[in-house]
Amino acid sequence: MQPRTRLDAATKEHDPPFAIVDLDAFDSNAADLARRAGGRPIRVASKSVRVRALLERVLARPGYEGVMCYSLAEALWLSSVNLSEDLLVAYPTVDHTALKRLALDEQARGRITLMIDSTAHLDLIRAALGVDHPEIRVCMELDVSWRPLPGLHIGPRRSPVHTSREARALAEAIARRPGFRLVGVMAYEGQIAGLGDQPPGKPLRGAVLRWMQRHSAAELVERRTTAVAAVRRTADLEFVNGGGTGSLEVTAADPSVTELAAGSGLIGPTLFDGYRGFQPKPAVMFALPVVRRPKRHVATLFSGGYIASGTATADRQPSPYLPLGLKLLPLEGAGEVQTPVVGRAADSLRLGDRVWMRHAKAGELAERFTHYHVVRGDVVERTVPTYRGEGHSFG
Repeated sequence: MQPRTRLDAATKEHDPPFAIVDLDAFDSNAADLARRAGGRPIRVASKSVRVRALLERVLARPGYEGVMCYSLAEALWLSSVNLSEDLLVAYPTVDHTALKRLALDEQARGRITLMIDSTAHLDLIRAALGVDHPEIRVCMELDVSWRPLPGLHIGPRRSPVHTSREARALAEAIARRPGFRLVGVMAYEGQIAGLGDQPPGKPLRGAVLRWMQRHSAAELVERRTTAVAAVRRTADLEFVNGGGTGSLEVTAADPSVTELAAGSGLIGPTLFDGYRGFQPKPAVMFALPVVRRPKRHVATLFSGGYIASGTATADRQPSPYLPLGLKLLPLEGAGEVQTPVVGRAADSLRLGDRVWMRHAKAGELAERFTHYHVVRGDVVERTVPTYRGEGHSFG
């Protein structure tokens, strides 16, 4: 059965717009990520999923341990529903209310680790909780951007801790602070993990990216290894986290890293179509109904303007997936109330037919829908709530 026929048959009782997860594709992607990790455990990046049932499913698989949350409020909720006993908050928090909840919850304090990259974060936590607060688990973020020349910064702008000397100084400062225990180091190489090395239709850009990533990775192994060793002289680390979906093989080769992180590779959004070494299957997509046929080769869909975060460029728009041969109009794109698609495939579309779309980023689609229909083969096995469907939005 053709993919479009299969998906249409599975969801015939549901009126679009709606979103689905193709369970066979999701499981295949999870297995491929574990293969690429080469035996290193993968911490699941929850922001790339945002569906508790899917997080539970992947955590039950071999090769997956722990969750990388994107806010403390989210980590507290996931602890309260017993999703995992190992919850790393990947971004520093300044949420005083959530910090106070953490301080009062002994079970959560044993499960949740907060991200810090300066003593200012420790000061903020103390200001929220008072001087004699209970012990808080913390993880130091190491900046792993590539700086080949003075003033040139290639990679995400995250932590100010770049050198092994800076890492050791922060570790020693944490050790001097009562109420804090340094248990981990995180080092996310976004310039390798988050940039496809074979962008469609851009061979020169791809060649430049591959050159940059090769040299950045070589520099990083040495610097991260040295920095982690410096921190270990002060702290008894439980984990060193690195990587992302796009760099699992590269990061797994670094002996200083004990675990990897991944999330987008489970979903297979369009921004992950441009990698040479792997190709996730589209596992989550959404259906929009045809509501107009303004002219030949054009069909207009209801809604659809689910633009992804990041640079305001065309690659952040959703993309028509099925039927094949459709594309967005460059001057209209995906809109709040309507999305025209063009191409010869539009001529076969009638009012009420579905066009299947893919989102550019993995987890952000879950902010648009309260539920995903879980499809296996040509049937909907069940319908599960997204974070939003459970009454939560942590972004």
